[in-house]
Amino acid sequence: MTFGESISTCLRKYATFDGRAGRPEYWWFFLFSFLVQMAGGMVSQALAGLLSLALLLPILAVGARRLHDIGRSGWWLLVGLIPLIGWLVLLYWFIQRGAEGVNAYGDAPAAA
Repeated sequence: MTFGESISTCLRKYATFDGRAGRPEYWWFFLFSFLVQMAGGMVSQALAGLLSLALLLPILAVGARRLHDIGRSGWWLLVGLIPLIGWLVLLYWFIQRGAEGVNAYGDAPAAA
C-alpha cells in the first residue's frame, strides 16, 4: 500500500472500527497525520488543535483495525492511556506482523 492509498483508505473508513489494517496502512496514515498536525502547528495552535480533533477518529479507527490484524481487540488501544509502558506496548503490537489468512476479524489486508 502506498502513501496515497493509505490516506484515502483511512479517510474513506473514517469511523470504521471493524476489519483489519496492515502495517503499511497504519504507518503511512500515522506519518500523514503527524505531518498535517506539524504543519498546522506552524500556522497556529488553534489550527493544530482543530486538525488533531478532525484526525482523532480515523487514527483511533485505523489503530483498532491494526490491532485486529494481529488478533487483538480494538479495546486494547486503552492501554495507551498508561504513560510510557502503555505506549511501548502499543508500539510493539503495531510493529508486529499481522496474522496470515483469516482471523476472527476478517481476511488479511493483502487478501482483501
